This record gives sequence, C-alpha cells and structure tokens, in this order.
Amino acid sequence: MRWVFLTLAVMLCALSALTWVPAWHVIVWQAALLAGEFGHYLGLVTVVLICVIVAYGVVVVEPDQPYWRMAGLATVLALAASVLFFSPTAYATRVAAGLPTKMEQAFGPKPASSRALNLRRMWIPLPRVQPVEFSSHTFTPSDWPESLQLDFYPTAGASAPVIVVVHGGGWDSGNRDQIPHFNHWLAGQGYHVAAISYRLAPEFPWPAQRDDTLQAIAWLKQNAGMLKIDATRIVLLGRSAGAQIAGAVAYAAEDPAIRGFIGLYGVYDMNFVWSISREDDVLNSIKLMNQFLGGAPTPANQADYDSASAQGLVRAGRTPPTLLLHGTVDTLCWVKHSQRLADQLKKADVPHAFIELPWAVHAFDYNLTGPGGQLTTYAVSEFLGATTGRE
Repeated sequence: MRWVFLTLAVMLCALSALTWVPAWHVIVWQAALLAGEFGHYLGLVTVVLICVIVAYGVVVVEPDQPYWRMAGLATVLALAASVLFFSPTAYATRVAAGLPTKMEQAFGPKPASSRALNLRRMWIPLPRVQPVEFSSHTFTPSDWPESLQLDFYPTAGASAPVIVVVHGGGWDSGNRDQIPHFNHWLAGQGYHVAAISYRLAPEFPWPAQRDDTLQAIAWLKQNAGMLKIDATRIVLLGRSAGAQIAGAVAYAAEDPAIRGFIGLYGVYDMNFVWSISREDDVLNSIKLMNQFLGGAPTPANQADYDSASAQGLVRAGRTPPTLLLHGTVDTLCWVKHSQRLADQLKKADVPHAFIELPWAVHAFDYNLTGPGGQLTTYAVSEFLGATTGRE
C-alpha cells in the first residue's frame, strides 16, 4: 500500500503545482483549469488521503516496518498538494475583499447584487442555474458570404438589454456553444443573450469577423420588437479571440446603443501580439496571426492591424465603459494584454475596471461556482447593472 499512497500523493502534488506553474501545452492548461477552479474539492481529497495514510499505518502496520518512511514522504507531498489546491480560494478571498470598492470607484455606487465570493457555494453550488429555452436564428442576409446563426436566450419580461456574446477559438475554431451555462445565468439575471457565430480564418481573415458582429447587432436592432429587446442597451462580451473581436467592434462603432464591453482573457493590440508571437508557444501564435491578419504588419495590411486593435481605438468621451478580467498565469493569452488596455483606458479617462486573478488560467469562468467563476459573475453583474441601468 505504501507505493499506492506515494503514487497518489505524487500525482496530486504534480496537479496542484499547476496553480502556479505556467502551462506549456493545451492538455496541461486543461489540467491547470481543473486544479484552479475545482481545486477546493481536490484539496479535500488530499486531506482524506493523509488521514488514510496515517490510519492505515496505525491500524495495520507494525511500528518498525519500512512503511513509515515512504508513508512520511507521501504525507508531506499530500500536505503540500492540499496547500496548493486551496491557494486559489485564498487568492480569490483577497481579490473579493477589494472588488466591491473597485467596481464602485470605476462605475459609480449601486447596491451590490450579491456577495463577491460565497465560500459555501463553492462547496454546495446552490441555487443551480436554471436553463432557459433558447432559439436559433439566421442573422445574415441571403447575399452574405456565409450563412451565420445566433442563439437567443430570452429573459423574463419585456424590453430588456441584450448581451452579445462572441466566442473564442483563436479565430480559426470555436463556436457559439461555448460555456452555455453562462448564457443561461445571464438570462436569469434579467438580460437577453445573443451568442453569435462568425466566419473563421484562414478562409475568412479580418475584418470578416467585425462585419459579422456588426451584422448581428443590426439584426438584433431590426428584430427588437419580436425579441422584446431594448435596442438602446447593448453590451458586447467576448472571450479570448472573441474579446479581441468584441472590443474592436465596441470601440470603433461609436454606437450609443453599445453601453459597454466585457473582455475575458483577450488580446487588444495586434501589433503587440505579433511582436511576441512564436511558433513554439502553446498555440503556435505565428500560425494564428498569419491566418487572421496575413502575417507581419506591413503597409499593405497595417490598416487591418489597426482596425483589429481595440487599444488603438480608445477615444476619450467616446469609448464605452469596459470590464476586463484576466488570469495572471494564463499562457494562452498573456495577462499583459489586458494590463496594457487598462492603462490606455486610464489615460483616456474611460470608466473601466481591470480584475487580475493571480491563480487563474484561460477559461477560469467555466465553473460558475468556483473562485474564478464567482468573481466573474459578480463583476459582470455589477458592471451590467451600472452600464445598462438595470438593478
């Protein structure tokens, strides 16, 4: 049994280390997401393992047998794993303590809709998100290069704001079905949700994605009566590549109906993205940029680089309020991208909040009741209430 215990302890310790070791592969990133957003459960597993190791030794093993040397090592490793697994909760508690004040300073005082972090909900995720019945609609005209659809998640009541959700996927993959429970949650909060599709690279490089998003917004406005949308209250939300698209659209449109932009672990300055891209990084970013923007910036494609870069589109008095969330140890999209955009928004005196999650990796909002998910839903709820006027 001592070998079994030691093997389990080593595996748990290695997994827990991903709460602070940057992921070097997509599979490792997925494991890091598990460790970070479900780590409190895994921490409990390690505590149970320690108890089993000690109990087995006391009840079954004689004091002078070699079991205890290996069991001691397994116990130390399991103890270290438990500390690391519980560290995201500790980090989240610290972030949560200052989050209400940060949101109030950025967007003005309003009654808080909930607690920033509820430790009980991390363990017992109740109440559960209630799904709503959504419908799919084609939002592109017959002469569009590709027929595109959106999924519409309705909320109760009439004339509610609509959140346009733009999915991630490195511009060459992904679909509007990403993290659907987040859309159901938004609908439960009193917002319509339109999760949209867009054309993908390399067949369709930028600005196809911008045009598709604008077309989706136009379709929603045209059908506001049928869908019970308040077409004067629209917020764009994007994840990863979708955050780049949503940010560029929100900032360039200068549409008073667009009340805000929410960017989750995105990139916002494509010239900077190219300058740090490598073939040997987690996503082969050189390949992605070649597909999306046609390679390195040149006089021939500089206009596309500029129009795709939300950071360069920031304008004092014209850029909508912005909420940015990013994980410190995200190796798919460096946290520096959001930091740089936040700095630019600050220079232009644009209302904004940048929330950095010290333990978090890409897609930290996947588990709505985990540390990243709870902080995200709290910040999004407060931001939407402040920018759309909905309590």
